[in-house]
Amino acid sequence: MDAGALLDRYERMNVIRRTEKAAHDLFLRGLVKGTTHLAAGQEAIAVGASAALRPDDYVFATYRGHHHALARGATPEECLAELMSRATGLCRAKGGSMHLTKAATGMLGSYAIVGAHLPMAVGAAWSARLRGTEQLAVAFFGDGATNIGAFHESLNLAAVWKLPVLFVCENNLYMEYTPIADVTAVPRPAADRAPAHGMPGEVVDGNDVVAVEEAVARLARRARAGDGPAVLEAETYRHFGHSRTDPAAYRPAEEVERWLKHDPLDLARGRLAELGVGQETLAEADERARVVVERAVEAAKAAPPPDPSEALTDVWADGGAAWRT
Repeated sequence: MDAGALLDRYERMNVIRRTEKAAHDLFLRGLVKGTTHLAAGQEAIAVGASAALRPDDYVFATYRGHHHALARGATPEECLAELMSRATGLCRAKGGSMHLTKAATGMLGSYAIVGAHLPMAVGAAWSARLRGTEQLAVAFFGDGATNIGAFHESLNLAAVWKLPVLFVCENNLYMEYTPIADVTAVPRPAADRAPAHGMPGEVVDGNDVVAVEEAVARLARRARAGDGPAVLEAETYRHFGHSRTDPAAYRPAEEVERWLKHDPLDLARGRLAELGVGQETLAEADERARVVVERAVEAAKAAPPPDPSEALTDVWADGGAAWRT
């Protein structure tokens, strides 16, 4: 990857990190409704994967999905307005933090029920196969989802039909508050199980945006060529607790320190320095990201609340909510 492309990835990650920080601060001020599950520290997976995909590919994420929504074309203003229950929000205040969706850019939703979206990604891939579009479906999920039935059912059916779908596990070591290693027999909960379903399972440094992009691009080419699905396990670490009510005191201090030194933004900065990009250029990228998010916060705060008369719209594809059988 050349310096220009990597600088673009760096700036995108920077915007996502700052948007997550803004969500955190707004929550503490009582301006974000409900809870939030921040993905700070996992930006390289969303940005690297999205850069390797086509604009018309499908992405499905978990309730910790702000980074994927932003990587797939949602703006910081749309996301923060949604978290703040504003009319200008991504889902017009009907989704909140855990359901960010922008179908026009292929972001087919964040899902609060663990693993619920994996079968949906399989269905989207089957649809692409039927229509002959060569589109790809990608399901991003946490390590905890590897221990539920939907994970195995989805992998099995995708393999049987050789569908164009990728299963990307964002392994941040914890299934909510429980270390995944404490309750799983294999060391890599996603990649080690892939061969049992007849597909390759790979592991990548999920904090290295270049490594993620290269891995997803390669597996995407394979899937589009008709060689079937694959599992990619991206090793990463969340900077915050499970949700905004979790101080994450269960994590060993030395573990946290070790992972914070392996920050996605720091890794990208190191790569850029090796490519000859100076500190002034990085500072300019940082400033652009700061301005974008700062303006997004102010715009979201100034946006009006949703119109109660629209509460029952958009239940069905025709925009209505009338009961049907």
